[in-house]
Amino acid sequence: MKVTVVGAGNVGATCADVLATREIANEIVLVDIKEGFAEGKALDIWQKSPVIGYDSRTVGVTGDYSRTAGSDVVVITSGLPRKPGMSRDDLISTNAGIVKTVTEQVVKYSPNAIIIVVSNPLDVMTYQAHLTSGLPREKVFGMAGILDTARYRAFLAEALNVSPKDIQAVLMGGHGDTMVPLPRYTTVGGIPVTELIGKAELDAIVQRTAVGGGELVKLMGTSAWYAPGAAAAQMVEAIVRDQRRVFPVCIELQGEYGINGVYLGAPVILGKNGIEKVIELQLNDEEKAMLETSRGHVKEVMDALDNMSKATA
Repeated sequence: MKVTVVGAGNVGATCADVLATREIANEIVLVDIKEGFAEGKALDIWQKSPVIGYDSRTVGVTGDYSRTAGSDVVVITSGLPRKPGMSRDDLISTNAGIVKTVTEQVVKYSPNAIIIVVSNPLDVMTYQAHLTSGLPREKVFGMAGILDTARYRAFLAEALNVSPKDIQAVLMGGHGDTMVPLPRYTTVGGIPVTELIGKAELDAIVQRTAVGGGELVKLMGTSAWYAPGAAAAQMVEAIVRDQRRVFPVCIELQGEYGINGVYLGAPVILGKNGIEKVIELQLNDEEKAMLETSRGHVKEVMDALDNMSKATA
């Protein structure tokens, strides 16, 4: 199996490192536009192999997508972080252009690849990659829900003083502030979380999860990378090994939950064909209302991208 990670920054390099360490693919190709950057990161990961004990080969290239030919899965992490003074529209325009160019190259050399988008703003970048690739939605989707649920589960494990391994959870909706928490579907060793923690404390954890990325930016002055990189690698593993894992991912909804043509996080079965099935939960009225709010927010950002495209056409 061959996996390409586009973007050798912190998130991309972490993803490649986890893929190699866990021997998820025979060959992992890192691509970046900065001269020598991907080559250096890949070489560093490869030189770690005798220490940790793995034989997945990592290769780095500068802008040469021909080296990615025949990839089974491609993870796109390319894009710029939002800088002081940069508007949301500026970020969307810049990163959409990057994701569009990358996706064109990916499809050119690996037309059968499954594409996982990690670039931000996540929901609209998944939309851009889907539009550009022309592939079915089952093969182009975004990583957000796994990261959000990981943060949620980590915070719960801390509050309850239990292992995060025993916590299962589902979150839906857009990535970030408008995510839709589903405490009814959160369990600790099979026990509903609502039996183990009070509503006020649970609500505080949900709110902390919604702004989880912002908390890290305040602490470090930059976005997170260990958890996002590992979350993307977990999605790759589910596909490469046909694990049929149930994960929340960003996908274009086509009638599920009464929503059409909007890219939102929803639980799916992830396997060798990409998204094998979208799982439709029976949401209550409060959860439906939150999902509708999230849908409206994401649709607004999608419309902003569409308007930019029309203006430059």
